[in-house]
Amino acid sequence: MRKTFLFAFVLFFSVALAEAQLHTARLFSDHMVLQRNKPIPVWGTANKGARVSVIFNGQSTSTKADAHGNWKVILQPMKGGGPYTMDIAAGKEALHYTDVMLGEVWLCSGQSNMEFALQGAQGFKAEQKTAAQQNIRQFLVTHKMSLVPEKELSDGQWVRSDTNTVAYFTAVGYFFAKKLAQQLHVTVGLIHSSWGGTQAECWISREAMLSDPNLVAGVKRVPLTWDGLKAQVDSIIHAYAFQNTPPSAFNIEQLAAQPASYFTQWQKGGPGAWEWQGRWASYRGAGFMQRSIKLDSSYAKKTSVLHLGLTDADMQLYINGKSVSPNLVNGSFVVNLPAGTWKGGDNSLVFELLSQQKNPAWFGLGIYGDFTNVFTTFPDTTVAMSDFNWRVMPDFNKPYHFDFSPNNTVGTLYNAMIAPVVGYAVAGVLWYQGESNAGKAYQYRSTFPLLINDWRNKWGSNLPFLFVQLSSWGPTPNSNQGSDWAELREAQTMTLKLPGTGMAITTDIGDANNIHPTDKADVGYRLAFEALNSVYNLPNNNLSPLYQSADFKEGYTLVNLSHSGSGLVAKDQYGYIKGFELAGADHKWYFAKAEISGSQVKVWAEQVSQPVAVRYAWTNSPLEANLFNKEGYPLGPFRSDNWKGVTEGK
Repeated sequence: MRKTFLFAFVLFFSVALAEAQLHTARLFSDHMVLQRNKPIPVWGTANKGARVSVIFNGQSTSTKADAHGNWKVILQPMKGGGPYTMDIAAGKEALHYTDVMLGEVWLCSGQSNMEFALQGAQGFKAEQKTAAQQNIRQFLVTHKMSLVPEKELSDGQWVRSDTNTVAYFTAVGYFFAKKLAQQLHVTVGLIHSSWGGTQAECWISREAMLSDPNLVAGVKRVPLTWDGLKAQVDSIIHAYAFQNTPPSAFNIEQLAAQPASYFTQWQKGGPGAWEWQGRWASYRGAGFMQRSIKLDSSYAKKTSVLHLGLTDADMQLYINGKSVSPNLVNGSFVVNLPAGTWKGGDNSLVFELLSQQKNPAWFGLGIYGDFTNVFTTFPDTTVAMSDFNWRVMPDFNKPYHFDFSPNNTVGTLYNAMIAPVVGYAVAGVLWYQGESNAGKAYQYRSTFPLLINDWRNKWGSNLPFLFVQLSSWGPTPNSNQGSDWAELREAQTMTLKLPGTGMAITTDIGDANNIHPTDKADVGYRLAFEALNSVYNLPNNNLSPLYQSADFKEGYTLVNLSHSGSGLVAKDQYGYIKGFELAGADHKWYFAKAEISGSQVKVWAEQVSQPVAVRYAWTNSPLEANLFNKEGYPLGPFRSDNWKGVTEGK
């Protein structure tokens, strides 16, 4: 009898829940932060035609759900404060939210450096101890892709900063919020919606991209179904692969016997996951990597040690056609090679990464690690192998598939991770992205403003949009070689022409060997000072100098800057300024000397008698560039010329 009663009760309760229709969007929950001093939309669903009432902080308003059950009310602007409760009712149904604060709400988005969690940042332990005292809250948007704009997030809730939760806050957003909360004396809410490794195009609506002449053709070619996308990706990949390598050649022994010249048509790659290296993104299966090493004949008589980082796959390795066996030592693959392994001239290192998965949660081909753990040591020298002169090719003779990712679809992150947030009252946007667009940096001049204008159009407001300029990472080519990262920074700087934008320059706090520098406090604070200046009308001198113009004279150049603060200074114990280059009409660049002259910088080079162009910090990792204002903020990278760069046309 008791079991029968229990079953009936559960059945009744389940039916009651199924019939309950009153909901709010997931962004509305306990501990939420609502934007002060602005109209506050609140929306959700109920039974069609139901009268829905909302009571909050002394305001009461109601509306009627439409024929689809959708409803929305708008609360009048209110001052900061709390905690408050919010009560929502429709007939006999009711929702009750507690610990609601009125403060400042910022949307944090971009790729991995925005996604970077506080637990990995410098100073985390100290921040963890005081986290509960900080007036900071976060709503984390779960990773999701969608081919169509969605109305609702799949899950998520507002979380207060405390000892246990703060580890998972966006580090940049947390430090930004900490400074704002201290200066404005309000609670700061962060809506964190980011995804590592993603391009800007992932975050723009398809509708906006179809309006852009640079993107429209490519967008139109992308199918609107997952099955269509799979068929397209497979078709493109096979056409490319078999064009450059006959199917019969997908055999490690045959490939190992080929000369180095055989691999020149394969796609270039480098240490790191294939996931971020072009057309093989999201490939899951086996694959080959090849690297040519040119040596003189003396190395044929020397022993050596080959260091190959780490991989999730089993490895078959050949050097000049002979099989060798790597061993795992201290987390990296190492091979001790006897004399006679190498030869004079071109040597070919070929290996196959097999698809046996050692990391079932995620598997992508590649050898992982930073730029310091892929090399060969000889008794008298070290040969670096951490460049992008590797060649890569999947093995289509073995089972494989492609995972869908944001970067091989169009606008799927906007659809699933931004569209459901549109309309929530926010103070502005924080954006940290660009690394994945560096290869087409010239196009970013239009892509990035398109994203900003798209989001503003969707919100129906000229939202403040603050972003982080790319930090320092990778090699240090000079201007004669060109730099895609420098060109991406230039595109970001050009975006400042849009009203309501601001930029934090971070080239001085990067890490040439780590694309994810751990100093996130300075990044967040610089964004906060920009917000205090441009959004909250609290002027301060915590701004980086920026290039304005250059005056070219006989034998030297005078560079004019803005935001010099209380003066310029070279961060060098001898007072030397580093980072400048000059060129004449022949377009050949030379490292230049420089000295401070008031708010100007005088730049000259003995090899350039008639300078026509000047550049500063024009490289991937301009960590040596050392011109700052006395407030401690670095001069932003720049060039005075508009000569064709390495990414124009890509």
